[in-house]
Amino acid sequence: MTQHYFSESPVGDARQREIEVELAGAPRLLVTAGGVFSPEHLDQGTAVLLRTLEKASHGATPLTGPLLDLGCGWGPIALSAALSHPDAEIWAVDINERARSLASANAARLGLENLRVAAPADVPTAVEFAEIHSNPPIRIGKQALHALLAQWLPRLAPGGSATLVVAKHLGADSLQAWIAAEFPELSVTRIARDKGFSVIRAVKD
Repeated sequence: MTQHYFSESPVGDARQREIEVELAGAPRLLVTAGGVFSPEHLDQGTAVLLRTLEKASHGATPLTGPLLDLGCGWGPIALSAALSHPDAEIWAVDINERARSLASANAARLGLENLRVAAPADVPTAVEFAEIHSNPPIRIGKQALHALLAQWLPRLAPGGSATLVVAKHLGADSLQAWIAAEFPELSVTRIARDKGFSVIRAVKD
């Protein structure tokens, strides 16, 4: 079977390399490796999501509960959240064990003690999330993607929100429509469009 970044145990070059990315308003020197999503640089969709979240955070109230980065990869979304919300509990979740190892290494590099890296099965079922941020793994296929979101979107706390970035040519509009139809308790809107990506927000009533 072909190994992808969404494989549990990817094969290929596991040697760590350093890249510099800007997170939470400052340059950060972090580690990546082969076999994870976008190992050479900050993915454009992730960058769009982070810019949108930064704009939306101005004047916003502080987090009222845990935040989940779903499909964390080497960690940019979770790391940015942990830097921006030092008093909040941040969860970085990925099926890929190499990605989890890199996310943990990057959290240690940045001295982040509020970031928990976990496999999906290791997140306690009692945890509800005030926010979910994700550049979801669209390329796992529609059925698997829908199953993934059906597992995690119901774990939003009342009043919580999920913010997802999806390339328009990879089905952003259809995914937005599916979330709205599948989860009537969620109010779903597109809050940004940038460089061919849509940022979708789903708020739990």
